[in-house]
Amino acid sequence: MLKPLLIALATLSSVNLPAREPQRVTLAMAQITCLDGDRSGNFARIENAMVEAREKGAQIVVFPESCLLGWENPEAHKRACPIPGEDSDRLAGLAKKYRMFLCVGLDEKDGANLYDSAILIDDSGAILLKHRKINVLPELMTPPYSVGKGVQTVQTKYGRIGVMICADSFVDDLVQSMAGQAPDLVLIPYGWAAPEAEWPKHGKSLEKVVRKVAAAAGCPVVGTDLVGSITNGPWRGQVYGGLSVAVDSSGQVMALGRDRDRDVVVFSAVLGK
Repeated sequence: MLKPLLIALATLSSVNLPAREPQRVTLAMAQITCLDGDRSGNFARIENAMVEAREKGAQIVVFPESCLLGWENPEAHKRACPIPGEDSDRLAGLAKKYRMFLCVGLDEKDGANLYDSAILIDDSGAILLKHRKINVLPELMTPPYSVGKGVQTVQTKYGRIGVMICADSFVDDLVQSMAGQAPDLVLIPYGWAAPEAEWPKHGKSLEKVVRKVAAAAGCPVVGTDLVGSITNGPWRGQVYGGLSVAVDSSGQVMALGRDRDRDVVVFSAVLGK
């Protein structure tokens, strides 16, 4: 009799849980310049952006894709760390030092595999979620990134937060999987690149993709792009043009980063509507 009683009590308890009240949260898009292979310099740029975001009152700061070694950099096969590991420990220390949630893209080595990953760290320095990119565009690097599995959300004090990476947001099945988890906020580190002549027009394409994810998920979405250029592979010379964008659940733009320039954009959003 004990097991049915416990199940009944658990069901009753869940039915009587109060609805979570919407809350206003201050976020930052940290649109930094990333230099391929310059791990120490990229760490300095990350910390400087966190200081600026914290001074402006940000509670959650979102960085771009592959911030430490650069996207599609084959040297990452040799230089990337496991997660948890040296790089993620250092990032966790920054989140704890500045008392902020941190979402950041970084390459991850797991045995023989290299993943294009992103982590969400809370303000105590704990890694809450790790996402490995799924739509990895294997033709751009040899050997290519390994492919991750599925998208995830995690419950936090700010609500349920989901993380995707760049080209994952192009895949309808992945967007629908994220939407099915009823997130209150989706964070997407981007490495949004195009030939120089296509900027700033290419930023409108990024905005369109972010709007599509927000419409599907029914929540605010933050897409942070970086500034710089690709230095390896068939897309060598293409430009990361910034123009990071955050939209609310109705698709309205809440914040926009500068065109091809470093920017730390701080704004507020209501989560849990």
